[in-house]
Amino acid sequence: MMKILDNRLFNAIEEEAKISPRRRMSHDLRTQAMDEEPDWRDSSQRMLNVMMTDTVIPIHRHTASSETLIVLRGSGDEVTYDETGKETARVTLRAGSECAAVQVPRNVYHTFIPHEDGTTIFEAKDRPYDPESTISLSK
Repeated sequence: MMKILDNRLFNAIEEEAKISPRRRMSHDLRTQAMDEEPDWRDSSQRMLNVMMTDTVIPIHRHTASSETLIVLRGSGDEVTYDETGKETARVTLRAGSECAAVQVPRNVYHTFIPHEDGTTIFEAKDRPYDPESTISLSK
């Protein structure tokens, strides 16, 4: 069955984000095993992430995957950093604008800073979350 990714879903996730201590909430979009393919597993990471303006995403990098980020609702800045924590680039992403998405290469430190409550992003990586391959930058 097709899953509809619309404002009704985004609003429901936003309500959860409002009461979350992290002030954000993710929604897993990976497909799971189907009855006709019981041994098949989705090995990617695809999710929605709904954030409030006071959400703090630690500066981090992924050693085993690049990351694609698309702003579906709202806006925010994707910021990259060097190994010392110095900002190297910043791009403002806005849903429906000329620039709504970025591809962050593997091993690049980055974060996303939402500008509006309810900012909703689609995030994809090559493989599921692995704490061993996600490294936070200590500033």
